[in-house]
Amino acid sequence: MRPLPSPPRLRTAAAVTLACALTLTAQSPARADPAPAPRTLAEVRAELQRLYREAAVATDKYNAAEEKVTHQQKRVRALNGRVETTEARLAGLTERAGAAARAQYRGGGDLPAEVQFVFSGRPERALDGAARTRQAHRSTQNLLTALTRTREELGGQRDKAVTSLEDVRKNRRAMDTQRERIEKRISAAERLESRLAEEQRRELAELEREETADAQARWVDTGILDQAGTEATGAGRKALAYATRQIGKPYVWGAEGPDSFDCSGLTSQAWLAAGTVVPRTSQEQWRRLERVPVADMRPGDLIIYFPDASHVGIYAGDGDMVHAPRPGRSVTVAPAGSMEILGVVRPDA
Repeated sequence: MRPLPSPPRLRTAAAVTLACALTLTAQSPARADPAPAPRTLAEVRAELQRLYREAAVATDKYNAAEEKVTHQQKRVRALNGRVETTEARLAGLTERAGAAARAQYRGGGDLPAEVQFVFSGRPERALDGAARTRQAHRSTQNLLTALTRTREELGGQRDKAVTSLEDVRKNRRAMDTQRERIEKRISAAERLESRLAEEQRRELAELEREETADAQARWVDTGILDQAGTEATGAGRKALAYATRQIGKPYVWGAEGPDSFDCSGLTSQAWLAAGTVVPRTSQEQWRRLERVPVADMRPGDLIIYFPDASHVGIYAGDGDMVHAPRPGRSVTVAPAGSMEILGVVRPDA
């Protein structure tokens, strides 16, 4: 969401005092970043939004790398299990086939059917037995061939999956750099906020409330809520109930409960509690879940925010949503139209 213009009463009242306070801080030799300090509350607000948005995008990338590793590990384990099962069946069948061949040899099974016909007191039984023996032998050989081919194919799939797992693990290790970026942006935002005097923090909070209220009012004035659904499905109610129980728990990037959450950690766990597995990141939730028109959303649906799908909340009805906002904040109820909506997805479509 682009920062709205600062209300005149705050822009004029705070500009002079904030300019002095932050100019002094900017001149301090202890300052960590060389960028010029914002001079007005509106600029501070815009800078905080930028830093926390960058942290959110970086967090989504980190979470996506984690999810890929987890998925690939499960795939490798599943293939290992299938290979082991096939090998066990192959070994058992080979042993039974060998035992059958030995028994057939001891019983004269190697004699041609014509010879067995001559020496048998029941010629028709001899012919019958020889035919069944040949049929059983062919069936066993066909099954052994099929199992051997299956084992080789599964082994090849497993080897490729193991190689792929190593690749995604390398990518996850590369995400350590991403972790550093996240921490730097969060630290920069926290340093910026810490420079404000108590009165300026109150004014900044008031500015944020006014911007949120204005954005929500514009969204509601479109008439969108006149069309939106008010009843959740059974699964939607469970997901929303889970999210609501987390209100007050802190935002921690990369967290998915039970004591802290990031935005997509909250929504993915909420729907898991409702019995539906959804992707871990907001970007994947947007990409892979069924999209519905915003006007048709209902409680329990996920609202995806910003053009890069870097934030997500769960619609609670009456124009509100539950979300984990950003570092330094806790899971809370907020106006659904307070940020730029990209679209809505429905996990239980």
